[in-house]
Amino acid sequence: MPRILIIDDERSIRNTLREILEYEKYTVDDASEGETGLQMVRENKYDAILCDIKMPGMDGIEVLAKIFEIVDTPVVMISGHGTIDTAVEAIKKGAYDYISKPIDLNRLLVALRNALDRTRLVDETRFLKRRIGANYEMIGLSEPMMQIRTMIAKVAPTDARVLITGENGTGKELVARHLHALSNRSSAPFIEVNCAAIPAELIESNLFGHEKGSFTSAIKQHKGDFEQASGGTLFLDEIGDMSLSAQSKVLRALQENKITRVGGEKEIPVDVRVIAATNKNIREEIQNKTFREDLYHRLSVIVIEVPPLHKRLDDIPLLVGQFLADFTTGMGKPPMEISPEAMDALKEIHWTGNIRQLKNVVERMAILCEGTITDADVKRFAI
Repeated sequence: MPRILIIDDERSIRNTLREILEYEKYTVDDASEGETGLQMVRENKYDAILCDIKMPGMDGIEVLAKIFEIVDTPVVMISGHGTIDTAVEAIKKGAYDYISKPIDLNRLLVALRNALDRTRLVDETRFLKRRIGANYEMIGLSEPMMQIRTMIAKVAPTDARVLITGENGTGKELVARHLHALSNRSSAPFIEVNCAAIPAELIESNLFGHEKGSFTSAIKQHKGDFEQASGGTLFLDEIGDMSLSAQSKVLRALQENKITRVGGEKEIPVDVRVIAATNKNIREEIQNKTFREDLYHRLSVIVIEVPPLHKRLDDIPLLVGQFLADFTTGMGKPPMEISPEAMDALKEIHWTGNIRQLKNVVERMAILCEGTITDADVKRFAI
């Protein structure tokens, strides 16, 4: 049950908010002034904080700044003396949202739910960082990314097969790794196969293994990816590039949960969850007779479409900030900043290579720029 802290000097406001929030099934604590509220923040974990701006002693803007010295919890500011300048100052100081008195309760509840969603996503990100490492962090709080996270949370604990679609560079592999990390198979292997990178004559040997002497270079028995992934997850990346011959054998493996090594006769049982990804339009590939329709239906129990970067522009500041911090730390350079004009310029670019292209540009600027990155730097290096 989410826990909320109310910091407000007016008892009637505290009582009203408590009554409403407890009716909405929240656990509620309250404080009548800033110092007491800060002490409660130090002693307890809150999922969101509601804080009045105009209070005797320490005002809400000061409280807001001190809260962030202690925790990274979303704070919704409330004021009966609100002006545009006050709201702007509160947001600049890190407030999640700003609401004026008299309080619109529907507006408050929406803001609170959104703040709690942010807390949940931050907690999930920390959990996944620990489980799969920072290199596979899924960055973004835009609506499309929140929908993908929600889908992952629902699907991951099942053994349902998933087909991940999206343009090159959008992060399909990250989705697959998160599905594995949150699954009941997370302690077992995650085996990735790039179907586009393996020659057609070798892909069957890679997937299903081979027996010694089954072809000229088969000098010893080899276990394929299906066997190596048994108990875990097999990620078939760029499956749209797989040959029809290999597709038919993958289909049989999915139907029967058995494989036969190249050059062998023995059927080997396998327990594998298959996740596939493609940047192609599989429906068109089916019409062109280059992809089996029956395999498509086997793979696409759940379809997750990863959006291109131009459909999640709100995530660019988060992506750039993370990439810039990673690159400067890795190069031993002092932290770098990026000007608001430069960030706006990055948002205006059509990123045909999506996140992969953006990451390359940020790395280029981290190497070649000093201090604050400007819009002139973006025009110079974002090529």
